[in-house]
Amino acid sequence: MSLPEHIHSRTPRRGVLLVNLGTPDAPTAPAIRRYLREFLSDRRVVEFSRLFWLPVLHLFILPLRPLKLKHAYESVWTPQGSPLMAFSKRQQAALQAALGPEVPVALAMRYGNPSIADALNALGRQDVRRIVVLPLYPQYSATTTATVLDKLFELLRAWRWLPELRTVNQYHDDAGYIGALAQSVETHWQAQGRGEHLLMSFHSIPLSYFKAGDPYFCHCHKTARLLAERLGLAEGQWSVSFQSRLGRTPWLQPYTEPHVQQLAKKGLRKLDVICPGFSADCLETLEEIALRYGESFRKAGGEALRYIPALNDEPAHIEALKALVQRELQGWDYPPEGELELQARVERADRIGRKD
Repeated sequence: MSLPEHIHSRTPRRGVLLVNLGTPDAPTAPAIRRYLREFLSDRRVVEFSRLFWLPVLHLFILPLRPLKLKHAYESVWTPQGSPLMAFSKRQQAALQAALGPEVPVALAMRYGNPSIADALNALGRQDVRRIVVLPLYPQYSATTTATVLDKLFELLRAWRWLPELRTVNQYHDDAGYIGALAQSVETHWQAQGRGEHLLMSFHSIPLSYFKAGDPYFCHCHKTARLLAERLGLAEGQWSVSFQSRLGRTPWLQPYTEPHVQQLAKKGLRKLDVICPGFSADCLETLEEIALRYGESFRKAGGEALRYIPALNDEPAHIEALKALVQRELQGWDYPPEGELELQARVERADRIGRKD
């Protein structure tokens, strides 16, 4: 990135880079194909041999899967675009308002638009030299948080003057986040009545990733346990499952759809489902859980699967994100001594140059 020379004499600012997964630009097969190509080409997401995976991706998945997903995206698309994009923009605006104008907040998607490169450049143009990077993934995984940081560091290799960085790698057990989840469940119960069981469904990852050391499975279960404790739920009143499996290899279990069907077959009539790993509603929550698995639950004998919306831009969620950012911003209130000296030298050189 090329910045104007006079930026060196400005007082550096602090800023925030919010990053979520990403979304197609439109509910069309070409747009979905572009998005999937970038997403499924990521070595962190798919760790199989390239010699095996790339032919499968380009010969089978990319030609066929976008056609299947087109209707799913159409079923949840909004006038503001995809739900993920609409809610992410609202999160950005709400967090910006909470932090104030002196701390710019930029939004990026790991795959698709707006890109991390665009968001970094936007912060750079605002003289931001200290950046808190907040991937919107409460539970850490190499497939999510790590790939955001991979891309960030890759892009910064082209910068001559690197910004200072602080990263929020996870917040799965953060008190503010757990409190926001609990409040969302309680609000749902007040409005809809309390279901017979609370299911916490998280996005799955291949089982081999967990066995290789990924902490995601453990983070999910700790989030679930803390939420259950906060809500005062007894054993048997709640459970954990994993959704959005791709391919035939084993992923984290139990899988959400069979689990939902099993609960219905046991006589459960009203099932409440929350997806604590999704910071914003998206295809996986609105179409997969609320629509598709809701139908599966009813076909298996249940009466109603009631999906509890993601935290989105709810005030309690924004307050939790604000607290996370403010903790990382501590100590960054003023330029360090060396930077102050550099600014003074540049300013003196500018004055000398003008006199000559």
